[in-house]
Amino acid sequence: MQPLLEGGALRSQFALGDWPRWAGAARVGEGERTRSLLVLRFTLLNMIGLALVAAAWLQGWIAPLFAGSAQWMVVIIVLTFTFGLVWCGRLLMDTGAELDQVKSGRLRPGSRVSRYLAALAGSGKGRRRALEQSLKIKLRARIAGVRHIAGSLVFLGLIGTVLGFMIALSGIDPAQAGDPAAVAPMVARLIDGMGLALSTTLTGAVLNLWLMGNVRMLEHGTAKLYAELIERGAADDDAT
Repeated sequence: MQPLLEGGALRSQFALGDWPRWAGAARVGEGERTRSLLVLRFTLLNMIGLALVAAAWLQGWIAPLFAGSAQWMVVIIVLTFTFGLVWCGRLLMDTGAELDQVKSGRLRPGSRVSRYLAALAGSGKGRRRALEQSLKIKLRARIAGVRHIAGSLVFLGLIGTVLGFMIALSGIDPAQAGDPAAVAPMVARLIDGMGLALSTTLTGAVLNLWLMGNVRMLEHGTAKLYAELIERGAADDDAT
């Protein structure tokens, strides 16, 4: 603050009566920083993931995953991961926007935040407790789908493992084990099945870890939103 000299008295440039306006501006800035921080963490995590994928591709480790019978199953796992990642990113953006509303005090009409705070206004202890439990359930349900997709990546990998062993064993015929001409096709079938089993297991496990990192970030933001809403409701009641 730059001091102003008027009539021999030193005064602050910002009068005391302007304090609410500057306090509100500070809350707006805090909300925008919260949203930006969530987006920054999401972007940073996935940029690191993409960089590791690019490095693995340059080393020639990615192409074998899409070779042979493993191709179709790996594609399914990758598409499932991509859908979950986009969904998680959208939820992170929504959570950041809602945190922005709570911290800045600029409620958007019809939003979840404004509806909850409107229902909370003037409610008794029993209704308040019911609303808080309802909010917790709704916030958990909102992120449950992404968590389910992350978990399904491991199961898709296990399904690929089982299918791979089935393919590998189906090509083995003990009756033809002594025929040199039949050994090469059986070995090729065995290698193809094992390739499917290993490729899908590895892809599902790695992409599960990647997506779960984003899910943990979403859970942290959601928990922070719940806490901010509870505190905001209590502060509004104290003010009234």
